[in-house]
Amino acid sequence: MATEKITVMGQEMDFSKGMTFEDLAKPFAEHFFGPIMLARQNNRLRELSRKVYTLDDVTFYGVENEEGLRVYRRGVLFLMVKAVHDLLGKDALVVVEHSLQKNLYCEIRRPKDTKITTAFLTQLENKMQEYVAQDLPMKKHIMGKEMARGIMYRQNMPDKADLFRFRRASNVNLYELDGFYDYFYGYMPPSAGYLRKFALMAYENGFLVRFPDQKDPSHLRVFSNPKKISSVFLEQMRWCQLMGVENVAELNETIARGEFGDLIRINEALHEKKVAEIADKIYQRKDQVRVVLIAGPSSSGKTSFANRLCIQLRVLGIRTHKISLDDYFVERDKTPVDENGKRNYEHIHALDLPLLNDDLKRMIAGEEVELPKYNFVTGKREYHKDMIHLQTDELLVIEGIHGLNRQLTEEIPEEQKFKIFISAMTQLNVDNHNRISTSDSRLIRRIVRDYQFRGRDAATTIGQWDDVTEGEAINIFPYQENADAIFNSATIYELSVLKQYAEPQLFRITEEQPEYITAKRLIKFLSYFLAAPGTEIPNNSLIKEFVGGSCFRV
Repeated sequence: MATEKITVMGQEMDFSKGMTFEDLAKPFAEHFFGPIMLARQNNRLRELSRKVYTLDDVTFYGVENEEGLRVYRRGVLFLMVKAVHDLLGKDALVVVEHSLQKNLYCEIRRPKDTKITTAFLTQLENKMQEYVAQDLPMKKHIMGKEMARGIMYRQNMPDKADLFRFRRASNVNLYELDGFYDYFYGYMPPSAGYLRKFALMAYENGFLVRFPDQKDPSHLRVFSNPKKISSVFLEQMRWCQLMGVENVAELNETIARGEFGDLIRINEALHEKKVAEIADKIYQRKDQVRVVLIAGPSSSGKTSFANRLCIQLRVLGIRTHKISLDDYFVERDKTPVDENGKRNYEHIHALDLPLLNDDLKRMIAGEEVELPKYNFVTGKREYHKDMIHLQTDELLVIEGIHGLNRQLTEEIPEEQKFKIFISAMTQLNVDNHNRISTSDSRLIRRIVRDYQFRGRDAATTIGQWDDVTEGEAINIFPYQENADAIFNSATIYELSVLKQYAEPQLFRITEEQPEYITAKRLIKFLSYFLAAPGTEIPNNSLIKEFVGGSCFRV
């Protein structure tokens, strides 16, 4: 057979027609710490089982790469769902609920008498390992939408069949594992043999599926049991059940029935109730608490939440003064630098901690304090007679990424602080086996807000996102369990509204741009949702912070 030359991972090698990306990957397996999961060619991701049609350069991704890890996780979930059906029968219902530290929490809702014991999970994990040992292929089948719906109904997966009803594409990709079919949002491994590292662990009312550590794929990712965050996810799960919307198909049905406005009002009422509950907790400690600290990742709605909290505190007779941590930046030439010599404005020592703590102590002691104002043009602090004289029935409210880090306010006694963590922890699923990434939800929020109010296009926002999330992993998430209260800013309805703002910006990103892969993934993700107007969203909603029309200064 005639061969040609193709460049793979910077090396030239022989190529013949009919070869797959999996064939090209085999000589490079030893260069990866874990299995190769995915190929990239022409700025497009390619499944390893796909045939190679062009001679363009090829790069491979392992689980060390986020896109590669997504493929690995989907593959392991496919093994788990099939194993549940093999052990419990075709009527078994397993639901992937949410992510906890990049592990996935799952529940088995049918049969109802299923006991999630260590013995059962050992049996389930052993069944999954049988598929791995047999290296069962994960076959991709492209078929008409109605045929796919029929298969899903026969396998007792109506959530997937209903989801396909709202798909505009005429074809659907189903994957087969030894006669068992399922649908997954994204690419899959070629076979079960790629998935040797995973574990199941009993947790809450279900179990965790644990995955390899990206930094060391030979070991499982360490799990530190974030009990407070887990309880918020479980509460959000109950909210979804209360509203009768647990997946995208049910959300689309709600829109189609003309009941979207009711869904908005119920969701916003639950948010308001939660804000009021947090205000009540602060009020119960009003004789001690002098500082409220609010922290959360990008696009979690911190500003709108802070404003709503201040209103609820005012209802309880507590006045508030807001302080911006941005005004406590050190002068620009004193900002810490990262390993590349770039100024790191997210480092905690980019803030003048001694000045902040001294000002806070003086205000708490009842002294009148002149607050600084940071000049971002000159990179220096200025003073403009902005005075605060804190009364005994007043609180300071500080919002910033380091709010939960004790180092920020280490000179303030713990009993004088009330710490709040806020994030958009969505519980809505695409279907029972495909969860919605909280990071993707926040990224879509940020794309909409950045374009609407900050003059940044989607490519710029996506290009900065990895740096943003890396900073959050260092400065925010390790401290989330320090919070006295947690507010989940996700709304069940928001992606149907954000879709119409985000899609035009995502479609502007061309195949030549490095952000194209992420844009393409988000476009496909948003295609599952029916668009809905945001006209019935109240003007104090956190979502207004992103689409515009907020009654707050954001």
